[in-house]
Amino acid sequence: MWRSRFEMKARVVYPCVAWACFVLFFRISFVQAQDIQPQDQEAQQPVDLQPQQGTQADAPATGGGGAPLGADYVIGPEDVLTLEVMNVAELTETVRVENDGTIPVRLLGHMKAAGLTASQVRTNLEKAWGESYLEDPKVTVFIREFHSQPISVIGAVAKPGLYQLTGPRTLIEVISMAGGLGTRGANQPGRFLYVTRKGGFDDLQLAEGMEQTAPDQIEVDLKPLMQTRDSALNIKMKPFDIITVSKAGIVYVMGAVKRPGGFIMEDRERVTVLQALALAEGTGPYAKKSAARIVRQGENGSRQEIPVDLEKVVKGTGEDVEMAANDILIVPDSKGKYWGTRGMEIAISTVTAAVIYGGVF
Repeated sequence: MWRSRFEMKARVVYPCVAWACFVLFFRISFVQAQDIQPQDQEAQQPVDLQPQQGTQADAPATGGGGAPLGADYVIGPEDVLTLEVMNVAELTETVRVENDGTIPVRLLGHMKAAGLTASQVRTNLEKAWGESYLEDPKVTVFIREFHSQPISVIGAVAKPGLYQLTGPRTLIEVISMAGGLGTRGANQPGRFLYVTRKGGFDDLQLAEGMEQTAPDQIEVDLKPLMQTRDSALNIKMKPFDIITVSKAGIVYVMGAVKRPGGFIMEDRERVTVLQALALAEGTGPYAKKSAARIVRQGENGSRQEIPVDLEKVVKGTGEDVEMAANDILIVPDSKGKYWGTRGMEIAISTVTAAVIYGGVF
């Protein structure tokens, strides 16, 4: 009796328990396989992004100004690369491209890198390692630091300095990398910017709003460039270009006026005496209008005085003289405070200090 009950339990219960264990094991294995599979797929697909300094190569990488880094970036001397070989940690290293354009590579010696993209360097490394040392190596090349394609941006921009071309960039994109155009006071942009290029512009087709001022320099009108984004003006930049954004000129009005000071000319190259006087909100009640004068400093330090009869200018019977950047319009006071030689020197000294320390006072 006892044996028959045990045999019955063995025939019915134990197979059920075994089947339940099998189902549980199958479910656990299936879940683990789902968790592991995506990681394996990622490991088999190395990424060749070129990050900026401090970015991870498998993260979305962007260059200065938020533009994506170009996959066609050409490596040059002083760039820093990180080489990784999947499952061979001993070959992972960070190297700097030497002046002869090569990089030192473990087991392979020096190999060419300058003039190639990261993808081309990767292909060459996989081939060289695969021929002699490894079976079907998977190599990843990261560009950690960019140093070989500098471009300078100076003048009336938010962040003047040296920037790296991490891919094809236009003039507007490089200005964006420098934080955009300046906006305030003495850092307000003028009418033009200048691009200086080593080797000149023999291959450039000049367009309206652009003028070649020297064999190695062109002048670009800022207004159509920034407002219309004209592709003919928005030229492609090259390594070692220098972009100089001109600063807006300033004219100064001093003496018997309601609001003496320096006034930004914005995108104008010249303003007339009447326009400058309007910026100063007109003359004071005791102004000696007939004795006004413009003081103009020459590049060689010379000084020129241009007499201006404001009474005739206001009435339209006198010449409305044009003032250039850094000109000083002096309006003397008729109540015993005439601006003689000493007053003139004080005015020039005041304006000179303003030019050095900000331009507007």
